[in-house]
Amino acid sequence: MNIDTFNATVERLRNTGFSPDASNVYLHIPEAKQALAIGLKRFVANPQWLPEYDLIADWLSDNHGRGLLCIGHVGRGKTVICAKILPVILNYYCHLIVNVADATEFNTKHEELKQRHILCIDDVGVENEAIRYGERKVPFAELVDLAEKKGKLLLTTTNLTTAELSAKYGARTLDRLKAITHVVHFEGESLRR
Repeated sequence: MNIDTFNATVERLRNTGFSPDASNVYLHIPEAKQALAIGLKRFVANPQWLPEYDLIADWLSDNHGRGLLCIGHVGRGKTVICAKILPVILNYYCHLIVNVADATEFNTKHEELKQRHILCIDDVGVENEAIRYGERKVPFAELVDLAEKKGKLLLTTTNLTTAELSAKYGARTLDRLKAITHVVHFEGESLRR
């Protein structure tokens, strides 16, 4: 066996449903900072540019096939950016559809959402455990596992710390989430007035 015969065998096995390759979404948005600023002007009265937004613009310029985890203090723009602005930018530049769901509705819609390739889950950590047929389920942990295997693009926001995420979903899920996303920490006081 050599690399060519190995690859040929992988291709032949695809007909059986074998799919070892994740189909990651790669973004290369031109003038990402400008697009993000335009989105802020559209959705926020008197927007203030924060240092974290530069990191998101960098991610938009080249995401290296990874999603985005916006984590940190309340009222810093995480939801506006991930659930409102990024879906418009990704549709305009890449013709992609971002399926947006609030974490509180995730438990009831998670089977449907797992079928989507690009997802925004807002406010991760506020949802309760799901119970199906008497068995406790953690749909967000299942989604993160699936996203890693299938290359799904996840845009997630949370007010929880990484320690709190680990306590809620487990170290394994947090490790996978960090591996498949670019983490941006939002610090400082709320901008809501």
